[in-house]
Amino acid sequence: MDGRDNHVLASAAKSATYNMVLQLLFRILTFGLNAFTLRYVSRDLLGVVNVRLMLLYSTTAFVSREAFRRVCLSRSSNRNWTQVVNLLWCTLPIGVMVGIVLSFAWLKLLHLPDPDAVPHYAIGVYCYTLSIILEMITEPLYVIGQVLLFVKLKVISEGFAILGRCLVTVMLVMFYPQWGLLSFCTAQMTYTLIYICCYYGYFIWFAAYRVKKDDDFPLYSMRDFFPKYEKGKPFISFEYASLTWSFFKQSFLKQILTEGERYVMTVFNVLSFADQGLYDIINNLGSLAARFIFLPIEDSSYLFFSQTMERNKSLQKQKENSMKLASEVLQHLLQAVVIIGVTFLTFGYSYSYLLLDLYGGRLLSSGRGPILLRWYCVYVLVIAVNGITECFMFATMKKEQVDRYNQKMLIFSVIFLFSSWQLTLHFGSVGFIWANCLNMLARIVYSSTYINQYYKGYVNQPLTGLMLPIYLVFVYVVALVVTSYSEVLYLQSDGISAKLAHIGIGMVCLSAVLFSVFIFEKDLLIFMQRQYSYRKEKKQLT
Repeated sequence: MDGRDNHVLASAAKSATYNMVLQLLFRILTFGLNAFTLRYVSRDLLGVVNVRLMLLYSTTAFVSREAFRRVCLSRSSNRNWTQVVNLLWCTLPIGVMVGIVLSFAWLKLLHLPDPDAVPHYAIGVYCYTLSIILEMITEPLYVIGQVLLFVKLKVISEGFAILGRCLVTVMLVMFYPQWGLLSFCTAQMTYTLIYICCYYGYFIWFAAYRVKKDDDFPLYSMRDFFPKYEKGKPFISFEYASLTWSFFKQSFLKQILTEGERYVMTVFNVLSFADQGLYDIINNLGSLAARFIFLPIEDSSYLFFSQTMERNKSLQKQKENSMKLASEVLQHLLQAVVIIGVTFLTFGYSYSYLLLDLYGGRLLSSGRGPILLRWYCVYVLVIAVNGITECFMFATMKKEQVDRYNQKMLIFSVIFLFSSWQLTLHFGSVGFIWANCLNMLARIVYSSTYINQYYKGYVNQPLTGLMLPIYLVFVYVVALVVTSYSEVLYLQSDGISAKLAHIGIGMVCLSAVLFSVFIFEKDLLIFMQRQYSYRKEKKQLT
């Protein structure tokens, strides 16, 4: 790689690290904010804010700017920055039009919340729409900052904005509880204003003091960040405009899948706003494991498999050492995620009520909250397995196989949306989790079939990693029975001592499970120890 590529790679790695820190900060702040606000606001209000209004915000943002970002962030040797800036400013009028259309739909076409339970709904719609429209004026600055690898700018801007929104929400909810939805509207506008001020403040300073010192910076004054004509050239690049439209069509399905549950909730009105608020809290709580444990494992796994196995070669044509190592790593990764997932399921079943009671009080622990979290623990196990099997599949598939899988994904998506609608209609919010489980199970079957065919006739079958030793299964069953009985005793006596006793029994059972893993999964532990030793030796050599 040349010097620029090395610089891009280093900056990308730094950006990924900063983004992980930002995500962690966001989750911790959101986690603490929800725990606090749950004691001051109703579930109906949380449903309106976290599902209905945030869906309005995210949909407007996606339609208005996502495709523009993907096009303008692409590397190009003949980039005309004036045309790029002009194209990015198109996000503002598009955002205004999309915001007006969606605001009309949110106010006139969708089911409205009870004005006695959630007053000022219309103001909420206008504020969240205005919020994302105002953010569009930072798009040229955002994209230029990303292209020129100002890696800290995004993290600092979004970090301060999130912090400001959290602080304003807490203060208003605490001191002015009668404001209701207006508190969240004020907090959202605070986020937007801080975000805009950070970007414009930085680039005003940069244009005044740093541009002359940085010969590589393509813009020379703040006027260059705004649209203008160049003689003899079109206002925008038609190539970029055409590519933007292509990216929009390609990523539209991704948006539907990403926010599929919220669209079903919003359009079909299958859940009350109180149930929507409860489901959103459970979803955020349950997804912590997926985001902070399984996602880093999946990212590292994909990088390993893609660098170890050659995509366009069959198993027989792979290098023997690479083939053996990949099979061994896949087997042990499956063992590891199954153990983690089953552990979550075993203890999540018996401690869902306690966790929700500590986190949100009776508002969460009463009703369907514990049932939702228990089923979400099942979903955690399923997504853990799917993440690893798909990592290997995507890293070794040929282009034609990827195209065929994309067609299958369209079928999976339709099935998921239809099953979400029907299951939720008949069984309530737990139907969303069941639909997600069915979707992931279908994808696991597909990827497992691919892996089985890929390693057909090979001595070591990596899918055996999905099977736990019978003795370890017995230990998990005993732990589940003991902790479930402990929960029954705890529910009969709701005092501090009962909670501590329940936690103590869980810690003893967890220690027994970990000891059993140490005894019955020696191959996995030896593999992990060998990898750790290898990394330590490599670090010492460098």
